[in-house]
Amino acid sequence: RAMHIQSIPMWTGTGDNYAYLVVDDKSKDAVIIDPANPEEVAPVLKDEIKTGKINLTAIINTHHHRDHAGGNNQMLSYPEFKGRPIIGGKDCQSVTKTPKNGETFKIGDINVKALYTPCHTQDSICFFMEDSTGKAIFTGDTLFHGGCGRFFEGTAEEMHTALNKTLAAVPDDTKVYPGHEYTKANVKFGISVLQSEAVKKLQAFADKNKETQGKFTIGDEKASNSFRWTWKVEDPEIQKATGKTDPVEVMAKLREMKNNFK
Repeated sequence: RAMHIQSIPMWTGTGDNYAYLVVDDKSKDAVIIDPANPEEVAPVLKDEIKTGKINLTAIINTHHHRDHAGGNNQMLSYPEFKGRPIIGGKDCQSVTKTPKNGETFKIGDINVKALYTPCHTQDSICFFMEDSTGKAIFTGDTLFHGGCGRFFEGTAEEMHTALNKTLAAVPDDTKVYPGHEYTKANVKFGISVLQSEAVKKLQAFADKNKETQGKFTIGDEKASNSFRWTWKVEDPEIQKATGKTDPVEVMAKLREMKNNFK
């Protein structure tokens, strides 16, 4: 396989974050996404570099929050990573390049596109990657399996745009790699809103598997995500559960319900 993706769990049981090592197997060029806890990430990368398996070309951040971009300076303090560019939103720690919305670049033979998804933070960027063997998207805290991020710096309208327009336009067979392992909690809320077969299937998988990253696609999210894509936000059952009919108002109400869900 040309594009190899390795998940590196961080703060398991507390933060449940993921860093992701993406490698173009042919050239060995690689990037590390959101290495927020260097104590857990650096040893993995150092071993891969020492054995000649990767050539680390950059650090990528999905947004500026400490548990995603807060490890940048410490990463750069290690001789193995010194001088590597940091690609991410304008507010990320020590960022050296902020790609424009829709801008593309390459990791070996892997094509990368930056997709702006402001809401959780105003500098949130999802990174879509594609080569001849497949597609992947790294969604930070914008999209989770069965859920979405809190609207810390944005509005329901912005999240509606991020999910129902920007990410909904990504090919359905794109595998989703979110920033956290939140699937169990998301599905617990999702099943309370809509008893669909897709949500039940996701719940069954989450009950049996500790890690769910990369196991579901954009197409799966369209069927099972409790923060419904356009045609689901307009679903009568969703409207009944929220008491709203306008898609943006439905999004706002769903987030409010999720924030208060026990």
